[in-house]
Amino acid sequence: MKRNSSNSLLFLLFLLIHVILNSCIISVEARKSHTKNTKPHKFHKDHGHGHLAHSPSPAPPPTQTQTQTTSFDVLSFGAKANGISDDSKALKAAWEAACKVDGAIVKIPAEHRFLIKPITLQGPCMPNLTLQIDGTLIAPPAISSWPKSSLFQWINLKNIHSFTIQGSGTINGQGCNWWTTSQIYHMQKKGYYSKQIPSMKPTAVRFYSSNDVTVRDIKIINSPLCHLKFDNSKGIKVNNITISSPENSQNTDGIHLQNSQDVEIQHSNIGSGDDCVSIQTGCANIHIHHIICGPGHGISVGGLGKDKSVACVSNIMVNDVSMQNTLYGVRIKTWQGGIGMVKNVSFSRVQVQDVKIPVMVDQYYCDKHVCKNQTGTVVISGVNFDKIHGTYSYQPVHIACSNSIPCTNIDLTDIQLRPSLRYRGFQQALCWNSYGKSQGSLQPSSIDYCLRSGGGYIKKIARSHDSLCY
Repeated sequence: MKRNSSNSLLFLLFLLIHVILNSCIISVEARKSHTKNTKPHKFHKDHGHGHLAHSPSPAPPPTQTQTQTTSFDVLSFGAKANGISDDSKALKAAWEAACKVDGAIVKIPAEHRFLIKPITLQGPCMPNLTLQIDGTLIAPPAISSWPKSSLFQWINLKNIHSFTIQGSGTINGQGCNWWTTSQIYHMQKKGYYSKQIPSMKPTAVRFYSSNDVTVRDIKIINSPLCHLKFDNSKGIKVNNITISSPENSQNTDGIHLQNSQDVEIQHSNIGSGDDCVSIQTGCANIHIHHIICGPGHGISVGGLGKDKSVACVSNIMVNDVSMQNTLYGVRIKTWQGGIGMVKNVSFSRVQVQDVKIPVMVDQYYCDKHVCKNQTGTVVISGVNFDKIHGTYSYQPVHIACSNSIPCTNIDLTDIQLRPSLRYRGFQQALCWNSYGKSQGSLQPSSIDYCLRSGGGYIKKIARSHDSLCY
């Protein structure tokens, strides 16, 4: 009995050890299987749908943020900056790179001169692009180096939106050779240019079809033709710029506006061989203020209606302007034979010093010795001249309106003009076929009797021309 009992005990002990060993083996195998099954899966395309069969685990966050370059210096794009080598390609390359980046800056660094041949900087670009000009851009000096296809402008900015030109630098058009009649004649004689070369001189900086543009602080000098021109553009702001060229420069407008709306020009000094600011057809909502103008032809609306064309200008405000030694002060000029209308124009708080004719409306404008008389005209209505003070050298007021359709609603208010030390001309104000009223303090006294009263029937004719524009 004892032997059987011992055998049973041994059997139970052996069975217990066997169970424990099996449990350990199963646990180890389970851990191995779990480790194997938790390795990353390989991803395979679902050839039926082209998608991944399994979604990857989220990537860990980056340890540092990458920043995008927003500054594009033309020196980094190969510009030589010696004023002799052609740096046009470097400027174009910097522009094209910056154009793709929001808030980018194309840098023209200070203390360098960059020779730029005729160039087009085109958009659309990303918003808030800036051309920072702190150095000097110079145009090709020799007329013969200009391609025949590039005579309309030097620097052409096309289809640009939300854009700024700024800086302490200079844009130099090197226009001296273009103004010299003998040089132009010499080039024509060699057959390089057509006989129309005087009308083909390039504008220095031209914006075309651009919106929300700011030009500030820079200097533009010696353009062959216009210094700064806006065509078919809206939302323009010009602030604190300097424009200059000598009096012998021909047809060199300071700022030229055409088919442009919502424009503000302020706190700038503009002197050139032609108009300080020229406002052409298609312009509306223009505000010009705190400008020093001279030398030049003053601030002009027109000439309008050339070759019987339609001209439409409205809502022009010019105030707080100083004119020094200019041919005209504030004026409106139209060609005979044109159609359309000029309306709602205000010139106020204009200080003139030694200006040939401070106040002028001329519907017989002619840039030749003789122009053919025509009956058609661009109608002028609603023009206010207020607080025009200072000195004149030829005639204080000259308002010559069309024989067929008079000017209407012309107001002369608080006009105080006296002869300058250089005076040689007429002290009498001239008003021809113009209707309106004179009021306030008037000097010379002839201004008080200048305008006609009435003219109600003329307003009906004016409205028919107005319908052509609006």
